[in-house]
Amino acid sequence: MSGLICHVCKTGQAAPGNATVTLQRGDTTVVIKDVPAHGCDNCGEYYLSAEMTEKVMALAEAAVRKGAEVEILRWAA
Repeated sequence: MSGLICHVCKTGQAAPGNATVTLQRGDTTVVIKDVPAHGCDNCGEYYLSAEMTEKVMALAEAAVRKGAEVEILRWAA
C-alpha cells in the first residue's frame, strides 16, 4: 500500500506504521494499540492488511465472548 493515494482524502499517501484500532459491538468496545498498518500522511486514515484484519477481529471476538465492556490491548507481534 505504500505510495498509494488515500481513498478517503484523495491527496495523502499511505505509508507503513502503526495504528490504534477501535471496534465496537453491542456493549463491548475493544481498543488495540500499535497495530501494524499503513496510515495516510495527510488525514490519518489507516489501512490494515487482510491478515491484520483477521487477527484484530479475532481479538475483538474473544473480548465479546468473555463479556468485556471495555478492553484495551497493545499489539504483541
